[in-house]
Amino acid sequence: MSRAVGIDVGGTFTDFVAIDDGVVTVFKHLTTPADPSLGVLDGIVRFAHREKIPFPDIVRIIHGTTLVANSLIERRGARTALITTVGFRDVLEIGREARYDLYDLELERPEPLIPRPLRFEIGERVLADGTELEPLDEAEAVRLSRRLRELGVESVAVCLLHAYANPAHERRLGEIVAAEAPGIDITLSSDIAPEWREYERTSTAAANAFVRPLARKYLAHLEQGFRDLGAPDRLYVMMSQGGVTSARQAAEFAIQLVESGPAGGVSAAGFFGRRLGLHNLISFDMGGTTAKVSLIESGVPLQVPELEVARVARFKRGSGLPLKLPTIEMIEIGTGGGSIGHKGALGLLKVGPISAGADPGPACYGRGTAATVTDADLHLGYLNPDYFLGGSMELDAENAERALAQLGDEVGMSAEQCARGMFDIVNRQMALAMRTHVVERGHDPRRFTLVAFGGAGPVHAYEVARHLGIKRLICPPAAGVASALGFLVSPFSVDLAWTHLGRLGRVDWAPVVARLAEMEARAREMLKKGGADVSSADIEKRVDMRYVGQGYEVPVPLTQAELGPGIEAELRSSFNRLYRERFGTSLETAGVECVHWRLTARVESKQVSVTFPTSARGGALKSQRRTYFPELDDYVDCAVFDRYQLVADNDVKGPALIEERESTIVVGPSAVWRVDDLGNVLVSFADSHKPTPDNGNSRRGGRRT
Repeated sequence: MSRAVGIDVGGTFTDFVAIDDGVVTVFKHLTTPADPSLGVLDGIVRFAHREKIPFPDIVRIIHGTTLVANSLIERRGARTALITTVGFRDVLEIGREARYDLYDLELERPEPLIPRPLRFEIGERVLADGTELEPLDEAEAVRLSRRLRELGVESVAVCLLHAYANPAHERRLGEIVAAEAPGIDITLSSDIAPEWREYERTSTAAANAFVRPLARKYLAHLEQGFRDLGAPDRLYVMMSQGGVTSARQAAEFAIQLVESGPAGGVSAAGFFGRRLGLHNLISFDMGGTTAKVSLIESGVPLQVPELEVARVARFKRGSGLPLKLPTIEMIEIGTGGGSIGHKGALGLLKVGPISAGADPGPACYGRGTAATVTDADLHLGYLNPDYFLGGSMELDAENAERALAQLGDEVGMSAEQCARGMFDIVNRQMALAMRTHVVERGHDPRRFTLVAFGGAGPVHAYEVARHLGIKRLICPPAAGVASALGFLVSPFSVDLAWTHLGRLGRVDWAPVVARLAEMEARAREMLKKGGADVSSADIEKRVDMRYVGQGYEVPVPLTQAELGPGIEAELRSSFNRLYRERFGTSLETAGVECVHWRLTARVESKQVSVTFPTSARGGALKSQRRTYFPELDDYVDCAVFDRYQLVADNDVKGPALIEERESTIVVGPSAVWRVDDLGNVLVSFADSHKPTPDNGNSRRGGRRT
């Protein structure tokens, strides 16, 4: 037998999924924040022992990690320097000269990854069209290289003006640094982000240089650890854009791992949606620290060409580090199972964004004292204290009660009111963020299906869907480890970009066609190095377009067999249509220009047939439990079912609690549910189901008796 294993390191738990001839087995292990690799290696040993998996039978391991994101947040990376064109030393601090909060007089700026004493200038100049104005000062390059070595620099980012148009100076400078200061890691902005916008390109190169030595060491340690256990040398890594590559390839472009874990969850949501013939989905991943939401339209997760990380004001755009790299678009909400309830500035109950994490964790874990969302869920009857993680971890209900009572004393509420209030607050926060995200994309959330996963997702998804007016909810099997499963069904993928500005109607197509051919050849080579069979690669091309005078673009697919002047009318029509779908209007007579040319090469994973082992014999009803439901504003005796005993059957009227090892599905009284042949729990709301109004009169504080 041969197995593939997916491993997702989260803030609280590290998840393991193995697929053997289509049969899925899962395991959860507490994350070791100080050194995540310890939890990974210890967890896979325990998992293999429990499932009797011989390590030589593992054909591949696909890993997603929070290492890169945490390194940026905590500023825990390599001693990094920057070499840039004369006059641009301070671009990391100047940024876009914008304030993310106009009214904060004590605004905190994100600290640059590279301090000013380690930022250096060099004489050279390339114009925006790629023409050399001033040659590279090679003598100064030699002096700078030796200075880097004297200062103990471990990694250097090279970002020269307009290198996206002509990378020759960057490449020559990289050669000189490599020769004069061997051992220093070198990142060229023209390799990492060959696009215009100097600040974002410099920030991306600096971030890659900052995290790459750490990522390389971490992945090499994991590879060695797996080899020592007897597993074959086949470690792959999930990337932020939803594709998989080899560990060695990932180490070169380490910044692409910044959202690797959450991207796997979106892949899993799309996978289960396709199996059900559903293509418009909202992916909802709620774990121990945060909730992440992504939109899947026509079966494809929406992507963005850049993102922002390590924000000092967590949910304020412009307060973090911009990165120019393709990423599955996700919004992060500071509500997870470990989110802590506290007294706000006005004396009212608030929840998050601070999390108890894995250590000490929620109060019910027995080590913490702060009341968290998980403690509220336990108090309200959604969680079984004797069956958390399948019974391998017993929850301390009394400690949770004490924490809620202590919080209640601070805000003038009882423990019961605190639990109800916390549950209501987080659900409304997530529903509001989800509604805003979907509407900003020009869609009505009621026309989408919600796919819930993560340890806490199925617990809260019913209420979130109720607030949004969504009529269908899917809870896939093993929802608590969906990201790890998503790694195993994700394609090998490479995304490349090239900035080449031109007015539509005046585009010089010869260099465009030649460059796209070069990009395709490079993408195929990268796929091959990443471990993919390039003979079955799919190639997608697109161009980012905008109306003349605008600052940002809309991607337009290039579906034509041949590119040239004959396609310009078709391109303009496609752009106008996509622009109108996004913004509700279009400027039919305005000039249009092409900015970035993009190419994606993808090799789909081998067709994965997934089944989940059950001992289904019928008779899945385990017990009844007193459970609180906000729509009734009261407790009811709720049927509790064992998910592993469920069989595909007719609709069942809610309320119900459906327990599995990694999570619990909460179904309220306004819905019916059933299990399909694929093992999904499908929850449908009544036709009379209406979205909950979101206005100032909604009871956010939970002050109920």
